[in-house]
Amino acid sequence: MKKLFSIALLVCLSTYIASAQELYMPRNIKAAYAKGTRAMNGQPGPNYWQNHGKYNMDIKVDAETKVVSGNEEILYSNNSPDTLRTLAIRFVNNLHKPTSPRGGAVSEDFLTTGLNITAFSVDGETYKVDSKSWGTVGKVTLKKPLLPKSKITVKIEWDYPLSKESGREGQIDPNSFFVAYSYPRISVYDDYNGWDRIPHTDRAEFYNDFNDYEFSVKAPKNYIVYATGDFLNPDEVLQPEISARLKKSYNGDEIIHIATGEEMKNGKVTQQKDWNTWKFAVNHITDVTFAMSNHYVWDGASVIVDKKTNRRASAQAAYNPTTGTDFINSVKYNLNALDWFSNNWPGIPYPYAKTIAFQGFADMEYPMMVNDSQFGDPVFAQLVQDHEVAHTYFPFYMGINETRYAYMDEGWATTFEYLIGIAEHGKQAADNFYKKFRVNGYINDKSTEEDQPVISMSDQVSGSGYGNNSYGKASLSYLALKDLLGDDLFKKALHTYMSNWNGKHPIPWDYFNSMNAGSGQNLNWFFQNWFFTNNYLDLAIGKVTPAKGKSTITVKNIGGFAIPFDVVVTYSDGKTETIHKTPVVWKANQKETSITINTAKKIKSITLDNGIYVDATPNDNIW
Repeated sequence: MKKLFSIALLVCLSTYIASAQELYMPRNIKAAYAKGTRAMNGQPGPNYWQNHGKYNMDIKVDAETKVVSGNEEILYSNNSPDTLRTLAIRFVNNLHKPTSPRGGAVSEDFLTTGLNITAFSVDGETYKVDSKSWGTVGKVTLKKPLLPKSKITVKIEWDYPLSKESGREGQIDPNSFFVAYSYPRISVYDDYNGWDRIPHTDRAEFYNDFNDYEFSVKAPKNYIVYATGDFLNPDEVLQPEISARLKKSYNGDEIIHIATGEEMKNGKVTQQKDWNTWKFAVNHITDVTFAMSNHYVWDGASVIVDKKTNRRASAQAAYNPTTGTDFINSVKYNLNALDWFSNNWPGIPYPYAKTIAFQGFADMEYPMMVNDSQFGDPVFAQLVQDHEVAHTYFPFYMGINETRYAYMDEGWATTFEYLIGIAEHGKQAADNFYKKFRVNGYINDKSTEEDQPVISMSDQVSGSGYGNNSYGKASLSYLALKDLLGDDLFKKALHTYMSNWNGKHPIPWDYFNSMNAGSGQNLNWFFQNWFFTNNYLDLAIGKVTPAKGKSTITVKNIGGFAIPFDVVVTYSDGKTETIHKTPVVWKANQKETSITINTAKKIKSITLDNGIYVDATPNDNIW
């Protein structure tokens, strides 16, 4: 009996694997599965590996010259089976060099001279490295190859100027700086593509290894430094009362004004040495960043994010007290977001010690920090902050390759933004905003780039096509799958995916396979429909056939996407009935489906309501 059961299990597994292979895979992805670094059950394969860096950095920011300088030591582990003869060194801020490729025009204030490497060594041996010719990715040929399962120590001394015009980083004002992507890093070497050498062009985002960091930031007196990681020495750089307030904010829900505008103005916040050195540390994270100002105010509180252990996370905000009216409520927004995301969707406790909202211009996420704009609209400001905090899970908790697969993180942040919006403002308001902001522009634009398959590599998709594939269309697919599976099974499958790939580097096929495994269903028909086609959103009522005691409605799927919809039936007596159909109705036939209404009442009208799946031709949704 046991043998028969084992044979049956093998047959089922073989059938599952065969069906899972139905989805198109590029040759390099097929090779990764063949090598066993990834598995068809959705888990990392038995031969999975990822490389690792241990970074120790001392960074200095000169507030007068606007120059950032640093020296760093990287203990780099080659965990791959490959011998590495070169290092790809990534420095995102070289985007500001006039010679670097960019996705659009920039002003002179955006341009700088870029990275200047003053010293470079590997295992104590000096290298002559001329970074003047580098773009956002440089190349160093190793004098001695880095063998599999071995390590090297790389030391770099460098400096670069902060751009006057701030984008994702740079000068916010003459005395406030967001210092992101501020250090040269070893680029990702992975199991399916080797070195990541794709240039950063200011549109697609980032792909980084999970590294360990210890770093210090040397800043002039009266400048507060806000950074990723555990703040190690508050008593050394803050005056006693300020340090005490900060520590108090870690342990309670009450919002505390850690440093006020008046205190900043009067030198009552930092130690009054010419320079203060702020120290931070964090392990197994994809990036670290920091910001600083000598006049921003500082608020803080905390919230329990893990009710099993009563672990708290700090929520902080730093903003200009004159112009940052949106940020007065930032800590309140963060407390709500951390609590809601931890306990609802995705329903995994916030994994970090803190999050900081810093007033800037980027509307951009970083581990434990967001750089958000002042909008003058509190509802929109909260939505943007919710969206950026949601990115904690994708791409940081999950090490997404945003450059190639932006929909693996932006689509989820958009989904969580919508779901928390329902909780904050009600379903109608959330639906209206989602349609207006995420769907209408896409579905009302008939140009070719709007209907490119979502699976397309993000760095190779055109402007509006990039935006809609990454945000709206991907989010609609996740919400459609949630509707199909139901909340409980969808969350089970999502948690399977997140458990499989937390702290690792998933690709789309790992998502597909994990969701199949977690749901216990072969969903490849759904993934094929949403990710690998030129489909769009468009249903139509084909015909209505009355018969004795029932009526049959034919619904045509003109656009092709497997979407949920409501059939709203209005009877001659004025009463209405709403029949909900999940995307499963499109599994057998993705072109049309028939719906039977069992009633002897006379039907006055029938309407298809697609909800947030805005229909390209709504006039044919009414009979």
